[in-house]
Amino acid sequence: MITHFFQRFSVGCFSVRRRTLQRLGAWINASPRLSRWIDPGEQVATPDEQYRRFNGSYFGNFHEQEKMLADKQRMAFYLAAIARKIKPGVRVIDLGTGTGILAAFASRAGAAKIYAIDHSTILKHAKRLAAHNRIENVAFVATHSTAFQLEEKVDVILHEQMGDFLFDESMVVNVCDLRDRLLKPGGMILPSRFEFFCEPVKLHDGRHIPMIWELNIDGFDYSVLERSRPQQPEYYRMGGNDLGVVEHFLGEPKPALEFDLHTIAADGPATEITFSRRVERAGRMDGYAVFFRTKVDDDLVLGTGPLDADRAPHWAFRILRTEREACAEGDFIDVKIKVERWSDPDTWRWSQTKRSGGAR
Repeated sequence: MITHFFQRFSVGCFSVRRRTLQRLGAWINASPRLSRWIDPGEQVATPDEQYRRFNGSYFGNFHEQEKMLADKQRMAFYLAAIARKIKPGVRVIDLGTGTGILAAFASRAGAAKIYAIDHSTILKHAKRLAAHNRIENVAFVATHSTAFQLEEKVDVILHEQMGDFLFDESMVVNVCDLRDRLLKPGGMILPSRFEFFCEPVKLHDGRHIPMIWELNIDGFDYSVLERSRPQQPEYYRMGGNDLGVVEHFLGEPKPALEFDLHTIAADGPATEITFSRRVERAGRMDGYAVFFRTKVDDDLVLGTGPLDADRAPHWAFRILRTEREACAEGDFIDVKIKVERWSDPDTWRWSQTKRSGGAR
């Protein structure tokens, strides 16, 4: 009896301790000044350095590699692109090689030498896989690409640096750094042509989650909570790869940005973009679907659109949430997106103005 009492008492004490520590951690993390005081070393890291640390462990995980390798659309796109564009005798940098599958494709296509760069722990497995599959012309280099050096420039930069938000794996910064330092004049980046979409959408009614202050549950009004809008950027985003979430685009999808990695500035696109969409299908506006397409040739395209039946499924499309607004056919939605860093979606801010079809 006494033993049972002390057991229950201990469990209760540890439970209270755990909840208290969790709340204390959340309180500290919510205050940048407290966070810097508690752990100054972590806070001095730049956003790029913080992402590199995350990247190094995240992509060392077998499960993340499995999802990419099991994405049939992704793998078919790269297999076709490499077979079509990489010629015998070329020298290649494979940026972010992972398990080394793209380097293996390049070797099979006849590349003379491939430098497979990765700074995650997956690289040791990539070396074993290459040896097991008798791939002998790949040099695996454990470093971040910005620290990689070569005496002779290469003919091709091969990469798959696209994140769900397209820019959030530092694709532009990393590829352009290699381009400017180590790619021969006239050399090729594969893939290089990209379209970035940010399309107003209506979600299926059964999948739509309103902002909490928009709710009224059987007469219980939540509107007072509008004064307590969350400040965390992630609250205003959601993501998934479920084709049942988005019901339809309000307008005709068009790229909000188009660029080519051969020519884009190393610091990326402009940090403010504006565009308009004419409403072609009426409905409630719930937010913006963010997705991308990349083209090697006009007949060789990889896309992540939420309504594409053949979308590459391991990428999630992202929804930038907005407060719901009824849109009629013929209305116009004027959109503004401002960012501090395209590589960090936490710095993205978006707003819109709706104009009626007759407004000027």
